[in-house]
Amino acid sequence: MSSFEVYGGNKLSGEITPQGAKNEALQIISAVLLTAEKVTVTNIPDIIDVNLLIDLLSAMNVKTERISRDTCIFQADDVNVDFLQSDEYHKKSGKLRGSVMLAGPMLARFKKAYVPKPGGDKIGRRRLDTHIIGFEKLGASFKYNPDGFFYLAADQLKGTFIHLEEPSVTGTANILMASVMAKGQTTIYNAACEPYLQQLCNMLNRMGAKITGIASNMLIIEGVDTLGGTEHRMLPDMIEVGSFIGLAAMTQGDITIKNVGLAHLGVIPERFQQLGIQMEFIGDDIHIPSQELYEIQKYMDGGTLTIYDHPWPGFTPDLLSIVLVTALQAKGSILIHQKMFESRLFFVDKLIEMGAQVILCDPHRAVVVGLEREQQLRGITMTSPDIRAGVALLIAALSATGKSTIQNIEQIDRGYQNIDIRLQALGADIRRIN
Repeated sequence: MSSFEVYGGNKLSGEITPQGAKNEALQIISAVLLTAEKVTVTNIPDIIDVNLLIDLLSAMNVKTERISRDTCIFQADDVNVDFLQSDEYHKKSGKLRGSVMLAGPMLARFKKAYVPKPGGDKIGRRRLDTHIIGFEKLGASFKYNPDGFFYLAADQLKGTFIHLEEPSVTGTANILMASVMAKGQTTIYNAACEPYLQQLCNMLNRMGAKITGIASNMLIIEGVDTLGGTEHRMLPDMIEVGSFIGLAAMTQGDITIKNVGLAHLGVIPERFQQLGIQMEFIGDDIHIPSQELYEIQKYMDGGTLTIYDHPWPGFTPDLLSIVLVTALQAKGSILIHQKMFESRLFFVDKLIEMGAQVILCDPHRAVVVGLEREQQLRGITMTSPDIRAGVALLIAALSATGKSTIQNIEQIDRGYQNIDIRLQALGADIRRIN
Protein backbone atom coordinates (compact mmCIF):
# COMPACT_ATOMS: atom_id res chain seq x y z
CA MET A 1 0.00 0.00 0.00
CA SER A 2 1.43 3.40 -1.03
CA SER A 3 2.00 6.39 1.24
CA PHE A 4 3.06 10.02 1.07
CA GLU A 5 6.14 11.22 2.92
CA VAL A 6 5.77 14.95 3.54
CA TYR A 7 8.21 17.49 5.01
CA GLY A 8 6.15 20.56 5.81
CA GLY A 9 6.91 24.21 6.32
CA ASN A 10 7.58 25.32 2.75
CA LYS A 11 5.74 28.40 1.50
CA LEU A 12 4.28 27.17 -1.78
CA SER A 13 4.17 29.40 -4.83
CA GLY A 14 3.35 29.26 -8.52
CA GLU A 15 0.45 28.33 -10.76
CA ILE A 16 -1.75 25.26 -10.69
CA THR A 17 -4.69 24.24 -12.91
CA PRO A 18 -7.60 22.19 -11.57
CA GLN A 19 -8.41 18.88 -13.23
CA GLY A 20 -11.73 18.10 -14.85
CA ALA A 21 -14.59 17.63 -12.40
CA LYS A 22 -14.67 14.14 -10.88
CA ASN A 23 -18.36 14.21 -9.94
CA GLU A 24 -19.37 15.45 -13.38
CA ALA A 25 -17.23 12.85 -15.12
CA LEU A 26 -19.02 9.91 -13.48
CA GLN A 27 -22.39 11.17 -14.76
CA ILE A 28 -21.24 12.18 -18.24
CA ILE A 29 -19.33 8.98 -18.93
CA SER A 30 -22.32 6.88 -17.80
CA ALA A 31 -24.57 8.83 -20.19
CA VAL A 32 -22.67 7.56 -23.24
CA LEU A 33 -24.70 4.34 -22.85
CA LEU A 34 -27.81 6.24 -24.00
CA THR A 35 -26.73 6.31 -27.65
CA ALA A 36 -25.15 4.06 -30.26
CA GLU A 37 -23.37 7.05 -31.78
CA LYS A 38 -19.96 8.46 -30.86
CA VAL A 39 -19.61 10.74 -27.85
CA THR A 40 -16.36 12.67 -27.41
CA VAL A 41 -15.56 13.83 -23.87
CA THR A 42 -12.70 16.19 -23.02
CA ASN A 43 -11.07 17.43 -19.81
CA ILE A 44 -11.51 13.99 -18.25
CA PRO A 45 -9.66 13.72 -14.91
CA ASP A 46 -7.05 10.95 -14.90
CA ILE A 47 -8.03 9.53 -11.50
CA ILE A 48 -8.81 6.08 -10.14
CA ASP A 49 -12.60 6.37 -9.88
CA VAL A 50 -13.03 7.69 -13.41
CA ASN A 51 -10.58 5.19 -14.90
CA LEU A 52 -12.41 2.34 -13.13
CA LEU A 53 -15.67 3.48 -14.72
CA ILE A 54 -14.10 3.69 -18.19
CA ASP A 55 -12.63 0.22 -17.65
CA LEU A 56 -16.07 -1.06 -16.67
CA LEU A 57 -17.62 0.36 -19.85
CA SER A 58 -14.88 -1.27 -21.92
CA ALA A 59 -15.66 -4.60 -20.28
CA MET A 60 -19.31 -4.07 -21.31
CA ASN A 61 -18.05 -3.85 -24.91
CA VAL A 62 -18.33 -0.08 -25.19
CA LYS A 63 -15.66 1.16 -27.59
CA THR A 64 -13.36 3.51 -25.67
CA GLU A 65 -10.62 5.31 -27.58
CA ARG A 66 -8.43 7.39 -25.26
CA ILE A 67 -6.81 9.74 -27.75
CA SER A 68 -5.03 11.72 -25.01
CA ARG A 69 -4.79 11.74 -21.22
CA ASP A 70 -7.92 13.87 -20.90
CA THR A 71 -9.90 13.03 -24.06
CA CYS A 72 -11.83 9.88 -24.87
CA ILE A 73 -14.22 8.86 -27.64
CA PHE A 74 -16.97 6.46 -26.56
CA GLN A 75 -19.31 4.42 -28.75
CA ALA A 76 -21.88 2.12 -27.16
CA ASP A 77 -23.13 0.50 -30.39
CA ASP A 78 -22.55 -3.12 -29.33
CA VAL A 79 -23.13 -3.27 -25.57
CA ASN A 80 -22.95 -6.73 -24.01
CA VAL A 81 -26.03 -6.52 -21.78
CA ASP A 82 -25.53 -10.09 -20.53
CA PHE A 83 -22.20 -9.00 -19.01
CA LEU A 84 -24.20 -7.34 -16.24
CA GLN A 85 -24.99 -10.79 -14.84
CA SER A 86 -21.37 -11.92 -14.74
CA ASP A 87 -19.14 -12.24 -11.70
CA GLU A 88 -16.65 -9.92 -13.40
CA TYR A 89 -19.26 -7.13 -13.64
CA HIS A 90 -20.19 -7.62 -9.98
CA LYS A 91 -16.54 -7.39 -8.99
CA LYS A 92 -15.71 -4.35 -11.12
CA SER A 93 -18.87 -2.35 -10.40
CA GLY A 94 -18.64 -2.98 -6.67
CA LYS A 95 -15.33 -1.08 -6.48
CA LEU A 96 -16.79 2.38 -6.91
CA ARG A 97 -19.98 4.18 -6.03
CA GLY A 98 -20.06 5.82 -9.46
CA SER A 99 -21.14 2.55 -11.07
CA VAL A 100 -24.65 3.18 -9.74
CA MET A 101 -24.90 5.86 -12.46
CA LEU A 102 -25.06 3.15 -15.13
CA ALA A 103 -28.53 2.08 -13.96
CA GLY A 104 -30.50 4.99 -15.46
CA PRO A 105 -28.98 4.75 -18.96
CA MET A 106 -29.23 0.94 -18.98
CA LEU A 107 -32.90 1.04 -17.98
CA ALA A 108 -33.68 3.70 -20.56
CA ARG A 109 -32.04 1.97 -23.50
CA PHE A 110 -31.81 -1.72 -22.62
CA LYS A 111 -34.73 -2.06 -20.14
CA LYS A 112 -32.69 -3.70 -17.37
CA ALA A 113 -29.89 -2.90 -14.98
CA TYR A 114 -27.93 -4.24 -12.03
CA VAL A 115 -27.03 -1.84 -9.23
CA PRO A 116 -24.33 -2.74 -6.67
CA LYS A 117 -24.40 -1.71 -3.04
CA PRO A 118 -22.60 1.64 -2.73
CA GLY A 119 -18.81 1.54 -2.74
CA GLY A 120 -16.33 4.41 -2.44
CA ASP A 121 -15.76 6.46 0.70
CA LYS A 122 -16.64 5.15 4.15
CA ILE A 123 -18.13 8.43 5.31
CA GLY A 124 -21.50 7.25 6.58
CA ARG A 125 -24.71 5.78 5.30
CA ARG A 126 -25.17 6.23 1.54
CA ARG A 127 -28.68 5.19 0.58
CA LEU A 128 -29.95 4.16 -2.83
CA ASP A 129 -33.60 4.76 -1.91
CA THR A 130 -33.87 7.93 -4.01
CA HIS A 131 -32.64 6.09 -7.11
CA ILE A 132 -34.77 2.97 -6.65
CA ILE A 133 -37.99 4.81 -5.78
CA GLY A 134 -37.54 7.07 -8.81
CA PHE A 135 -37.05 4.10 -11.12
CA GLU A 136 -40.13 2.43 -9.64
CA LYS A 137 -42.24 5.52 -10.31
CA LEU A 138 -41.09 5.39 -13.93
CA GLY A 139 -42.43 1.84 -14.12
CA ALA A 140 -39.41 -0.33 -13.29
CA SER A 141 -39.60 -3.31 -10.97
CA PHE A 142 -36.76 -4.36 -8.74
CA LYS A 143 -35.62 -7.13 -6.47
CA TYR A 144 -32.66 -7.41 -4.16
CA ASN A 145 -30.36 -10.36 -4.72
CA PRO A 146 -28.47 -12.01 -1.83
CA ASP A 147 -25.19 -11.23 -3.64
CA GLY A 148 -25.65 -7.55 -2.81
CA PHE A 149 -27.12 -6.30 -6.10
CA PHE A 150 -30.43 -4.73 -7.06
CA TYR A 151 -31.91 -6.06 -10.29
CA LEU A 152 -34.11 -3.59 -12.18
CA ALA A 153 -36.27 -4.22 -15.24
CA ALA A 154 -38.96 -2.42 -17.25
CA ASP A 155 -40.70 -3.27 -20.52
CA GLN A 156 -41.35 0.44 -21.09
CA LEU A 157 -40.54 3.33 -18.80
CA LYS A 158 -43.40 5.83 -18.58
CA GLY A 159 -43.18 9.49 -17.67
CA THR A 160 -44.63 10.59 -14.36
CA PHE A 161 -44.34 13.17 -11.57
CA ILE A 162 -41.51 12.41 -9.15
CA HIS A 163 -41.05 14.40 -5.95
CA LEU A 164 -37.62 13.46 -4.63
CA GLU A 165 -37.30 12.92 -0.89
CA GLU A 166 -33.91 14.61 -1.02
CA PRO A 167 -32.15 16.66 -3.73
CA SER A 168 -29.61 13.92 -4.34
CA VAL A 169 -27.14 14.77 -7.10
CA THR A 170 -26.57 11.17 -8.21
CA GLY A 171 -30.24 10.33 -7.67
CA THR A 172 -31.38 13.24 -9.83
CA ALA A 173 -28.86 12.40 -12.56
CA ASN A 174 -29.77 8.72 -12.60
CA ILE A 175 -33.53 9.34 -12.76
CA LEU A 176 -32.98 12.05 -15.37
CA MET A 177 -31.05 9.68 -17.63
CA ALA A 178 -33.72 7.02 -17.23
CA SER A 179 -36.51 9.46 -18.10
CA VAL A 180 -35.08 11.00 -21.29
CA MET A 181 -36.30 7.97 -23.28
CA ALA A 182 -39.43 7.24 -21.21
CA LYS A 183 -42.83 7.53 -22.89
CA GLY A 184 -44.49 10.87 -22.19
CA GLN A 185 -43.54 13.64 -19.77
CA THR A 186 -41.55 13.28 -16.56
CA THR A 187 -41.32 15.99 -13.91
CA ILE A 188 -38.58 15.74 -11.28
CA TYR A 189 -39.32 18.08 -8.37
CA ASN A 190 -36.84 18.85 -5.57
CA ALA A 191 -34.17 18.00 -8.11
CA ALA A 192 -30.51 18.77 -7.46
CA CYS A 193 -29.31 21.69 -9.59
CA GLU A 194 -25.51 21.61 -9.17
CA PRO A 195 -23.45 22.82 -12.15
CA TYR A 196 -22.62 19.17 -12.86
CA LEU A 197 -26.35 18.43 -13.27
CA GLN A 198 -26.67 21.45 -15.53
CA GLN A 199 -23.80 20.13 -17.61
CA LEU A 200 -25.47 16.73 -17.91
CA CYS A 201 -28.78 18.31 -18.94
CA ASN A 202 -27.11 20.45 -21.59
CA MET A 203 -25.21 17.47 -22.96
CA LEU A 204 -28.37 15.35 -23.15
CA ASN A 205 -30.20 18.16 -24.94
CA ARG A 206 -27.40 18.33 -27.51
CA MET A 207 -27.92 14.58 -27.99
CA GLY A 208 -31.60 15.19 -28.76
CA ALA A 209 -33.25 15.05 -25.34
CA LYS A 210 -35.95 17.57 -24.40
CA ILE A 211 -35.19 18.88 -20.90
CA THR A 212 -36.39 22.20 -19.52
CA GLY A 213 -36.00 23.81 -16.11
CA ILE A 214 -32.22 23.44 -16.17
CA ALA A 215 -30.55 25.09 -13.12
CA SER A 216 -33.83 24.94 -11.17
CA ASN A 217 -35.19 22.35 -8.74
CA MET A 218 -37.89 21.28 -11.20
CA LEU A 219 -36.82 19.43 -14.33
CA ILE A 220 -39.37 18.63 -17.03
CA ILE A 221 -38.42 15.94 -19.53
CA GLU A 222 -40.30 15.05 -22.70
CA GLY A 223 -39.34 11.50 -23.65
CA VAL A 224 -37.74 10.82 -27.04
CA ASP A 225 -37.17 7.57 -28.91
CA THR A 226 -33.44 7.84 -29.57
CA LEU A 227 -30.45 10.01 -28.79
CA GLY A 228 -27.46 10.87 -30.98
CA GLY A 229 -23.79 11.59 -30.45
CA THR A 230 -22.20 14.80 -29.23
CA GLU A 231 -19.05 16.42 -27.84
CA HIS A 232 -18.73 17.52 -24.23
CA ARG A 233 -16.11 19.26 -22.10
CA MET A 234 -15.97 18.85 -18.32
CA LEU A 235 -15.97 21.82 -15.99
CA PRO A 236 -12.93 22.41 -13.77
CA ASP A 237 -13.24 20.52 -10.49
CA MET A 238 -14.64 22.96 -7.93
CA ILE A 239 -13.44 20.74 -5.07
CA GLU A 240 -9.86 21.01 -6.30
CA VAL A 241 -10.25 24.78 -6.56
CA GLY A 242 -11.38 24.98 -2.93
CA SER A 243 -8.62 22.60 -1.85
CA PHE A 244 -5.96 24.79 -3.48
CA ILE A 245 -7.35 27.93 -1.83
CA GLY A 246 -7.02 26.23 1.56
CA LEU A 247 -3.57 24.93 0.67
CA ALA A 248 -2.34 28.41 -0.22
CA ALA A 249 -3.63 29.90 3.03
CA MET A 250 -2.27 27.17 5.30
CA THR A 251 1.23 27.23 3.76
CA GLN A 252 1.31 31.05 3.54
CA GLY A 253 1.75 30.46 -0.16
CA ASP A 254 1.38 32.74 -3.16
CA ILE A 255 -0.61 30.65 -5.61
CA THR A 256 -2.58 31.38 -8.76
CA ILE A 257 -5.27 28.84 -9.62
CA LYS A 258 -5.77 28.93 -13.39
CA ASN A 259 -9.00 28.43 -15.35
CA VAL A 260 -11.21 27.79 -12.34
CA GLY A 261 -14.62 28.14 -14.04
CA LEU A 262 -15.43 31.07 -11.78
CA ALA A 263 -19.01 31.37 -13.02
CA HIS A 264 -19.72 27.85 -11.70
CA LEU A 265 -18.12 28.10 -8.24
CA GLY A 266 -21.16 29.53 -6.45
CA VAL A 267 -20.45 30.49 -2.82
CA ILE A 268 -17.12 28.62 -2.59
CA PRO A 269 -14.86 31.71 -2.84
CA GLU A 270 -17.11 33.60 -0.42
CA ARG A 271 -16.88 30.88 2.24
CA PHE A 272 -13.07 30.96 2.15
CA GLN A 273 -13.17 34.75 2.26
CA GLN A 274 -15.19 34.40 5.49
CA LEU A 275 -12.08 32.73 6.94
CA GLY A 276 -10.22 35.94 6.19
CA ILE A 277 -8.41 34.63 3.10
CA GLN A 278 -7.60 37.32 0.55
CA MET A 279 -8.03 36.51 -3.12
CA GLU A 280 -7.95 38.35 -6.41
CA PHE A 281 -10.10 37.39 -9.39
CA ILE A 282 -8.24 37.90 -12.65
CA GLY A 283 -10.33 36.79 -15.60
CA ASP A 284 -11.02 33.12 -14.90
CA ASP A 285 -8.10 32.79 -12.47
CA ILE A 286 -7.94 33.16 -8.68
CA HIS A 287 -4.78 34.56 -7.11
CA ILE A 288 -4.23 33.91 -3.38
CA PRO A 289 -1.42 36.17 -2.14
CA SER A 290 0.77 35.19 0.79
CA GLN A 291 -0.78 36.16 4.14
CA GLU A 292 0.93 36.15 7.49
CA LEU A 293 -2.40 35.74 9.25
CA TYR A 294 -6.07 35.51 8.29
CA GLU A 295 -8.94 36.23 10.66
CA ILE A 296 -12.29 34.42 10.72
CA GLN A 297 -15.25 36.74 10.38
CA LYS A 298 -17.96 36.98 13.01
CA TYR A 299 -21.66 37.47 12.50
CA MET A 300 -22.93 41.04 12.77
CA ASP A 301 -24.12 40.40 16.33
CA GLY A 302 -20.67 39.12 17.31
CA GLY A 303 -21.61 35.44 17.17
CA THR A 304 -19.21 32.68 16.13
CA LEU A 305 -19.28 31.91 12.41
CA THR A 306 -20.86 28.59 11.35
CA ILE A 307 -20.14 27.01 7.99
CA TYR A 308 -22.36 24.09 7.01
CA ASP A 309 -23.20 22.05 3.95
CA HIS A 310 -26.38 22.58 1.98
CA PRO A 311 -27.74 21.51 -1.42
CA TRP A 312 -26.70 23.76 -4.30
CA PRO A 313 -26.58 26.72 -4.48
CA GLY A 314 -25.46 26.21 -0.87
CA PHE A 315 -21.99 25.07 0.16
CA THR A 316 -20.85 21.64 -0.99
CA PRO A 317 -20.19 19.03 1.74
CA ASP A 318 -17.05 17.93 -0.11
CA LEU A 319 -15.22 21.08 1.01
CA LEU A 320 -16.09 21.12 4.70
CA SER A 321 -13.02 19.03 5.55
CA ILE A 322 -10.87 21.57 3.70
CA VAL A 323 -12.51 24.55 5.43
CA LEU A 324 -11.97 22.87 8.80
CA VAL A 325 -8.27 22.29 8.27
CA THR A 326 -7.78 25.77 6.80
CA ALA A 327 -9.27 27.30 9.97
CA LEU A 328 -6.62 25.62 12.15
CA GLN A 329 -4.12 28.47 11.76
CA ALA A 330 -6.64 31.30 11.55
CA LYS A 331 -7.34 33.93 14.17
CA GLY A 332 -10.71 33.26 15.78
CA SER A 333 -13.11 30.34 16.11
CA ILE A 334 -15.58 28.59 13.82
CA LEU A 335 -18.23 25.88 14.03
CA ILE A 336 -18.18 23.31 11.22
CA HIS A 337 -21.52 21.54 10.79
CA GLN A 338 -21.44 18.49 8.50
CA LYS A 339 -25.12 17.68 8.11
CA MET A 340 -25.06 15.08 5.37
CA PHE A 341 -22.58 12.39 6.47
CA GLU A 342 -22.14 11.19 10.02
CA SER A 343 -18.56 9.89 9.74
CA ARG A 344 -16.82 12.63 7.81
CA LEU A 345 -15.40 14.56 10.77
CA PHE A 346 -13.74 11.65 12.56
CA PHE A 347 -10.38 12.49 10.95
CA VAL A 348 -10.01 15.44 13.38
CA ASP A 349 -8.42 13.14 15.96
CA LYS A 350 -5.29 13.18 13.77
CA LEU A 351 -5.37 16.98 13.57
CA ILE A 352 -5.57 17.12 17.37
CA GLU A 353 -2.56 14.80 17.54
CA MET A 354 -0.74 17.27 15.29
CA GLY A 355 -1.44 20.04 17.80
CA ALA A 356 -4.67 21.53 16.45
CA GLN A 357 -7.32 22.94 18.77
CA VAL A 358 -10.49 21.16 17.64
CA ILE A 359 -13.46 20.05 19.71
CA LEU A 360 -15.53 17.27 18.12
CA CYS A 361 -18.97 18.03 19.57
CA ASP A 362 -20.70 15.04 17.95
CA PRO A 363 -20.39 13.10 14.64
CA HIS A 364 -21.73 16.12 12.73
CA ARG A 365 -20.19 19.18 14.42
CA ALA A 366 -16.72 20.40 15.32
CA VAL A 367 -15.44 23.66 16.79
CA VAL A 368 -12.06 24.92 15.62
CA VAL A 369 -10.09 27.40 17.73
CA GLY A 370 -7.45 28.94 15.48
CA LEU A 371 -3.80 28.78 16.51
CA GLU A 372 -3.04 32.21 14.98
CA ARG A 373 0.40 30.92 13.85
CA GLU A 374 1.55 31.09 17.49
CA GLN A 375 2.43 27.41 17.23
CA GLN A 376 2.84 25.13 14.24
CA LEU A 377 1.29 21.75 13.65
CA ARG A 378 3.74 18.89 14.04
CA GLY A 379 4.23 16.02 11.62
CA ILE A 380 2.84 12.59 12.51
CA THR A 381 1.93 9.30 10.84
CA MET A 382 -1.72 9.09 9.77
CA THR A 383 -4.09 7.27 7.44
CA SER A 384 -6.36 8.80 4.80
CA PRO A 385 -9.94 7.70 5.62
CA ASP A 386 -11.60 9.14 2.50
CA ILE A 387 -10.81 11.39 -0.47
CA ARG A 388 -11.57 14.77 1.07
CA ALA A 389 -10.27 14.08 4.58
CA GLY A 390 -7.14 12.66 2.97
CA VAL A 391 -6.42 15.92 1.18
CA ALA A 392 -7.26 17.89 4.33
CA LEU A 393 -4.63 15.84 6.19
CA LEU A 394 -2.19 16.44 3.33
CA ILE A 395 -2.74 20.21 3.61
CA ALA A 396 -2.13 19.98 7.37
CA ALA A 397 1.06 18.00 6.77
CA LEU A 398 2.36 20.55 4.24
CA SER A 399 1.90 23.32 6.81
CA ALA A 400 3.40 21.35 9.73
CA THR A 401 6.95 21.20 11.01
CA GLY A 402 8.84 17.97 10.55
CA LYS A 403 7.94 14.79 8.71
CA SER A 404 4.44 13.41 8.18
CA THR A 405 3.54 10.06 6.67
CA ILE A 406 0.10 9.65 5.12
CA GLN A 407 -0.94 6.07 4.48
CA ASN A 408 -3.80 4.67 2.35
CA ILE A 409 -3.24 7.38 -0.26
CA GLU A 410 -5.20 5.33 -2.78
CA GLN A 411 -8.18 7.19 -1.31
CA ILE A 412 -6.61 10.52 -2.33
CA ASP A 413 -5.70 9.16 -5.77
CA ARG A 414 -9.36 8.31 -6.32
CA GLY A 415 -10.17 12.01 -6.55
CA TYR A 416 -6.97 14.01 -7.17
CA GLN A 417 -4.87 13.57 -10.30
CA ASN A 418 -1.10 13.23 -9.76
CA ILE A 419 -1.44 15.43 -6.71
CA ASP A 420 2.12 14.82 -5.50
CA ILE A 421 3.69 15.83 -8.82
CA ARG A 422 1.53 18.93 -9.12
CA LEU A 423 2.33 20.04 -5.57
CA GLN A 424 6.05 19.45 -6.10
CA ALA A 425 5.85 22.04 -8.90
CA LEU A 426 4.68 24.54 -6.26
CA GLY A 427 7.64 23.77 -4.01
CA ALA A 428 6.12 21.08 -1.78
CA ASP A 429 8.48 18.51 -0.29
CA ILE A 430 6.36 15.43 -0.92
CA ARG A 431 7.27 12.01 -2.24
CA ARG A 432 5.33 8.87 -2.99
CA ILE A 433 6.54 5.71 -1.25
CA ASN A 434 5.34 2.48 -2.89
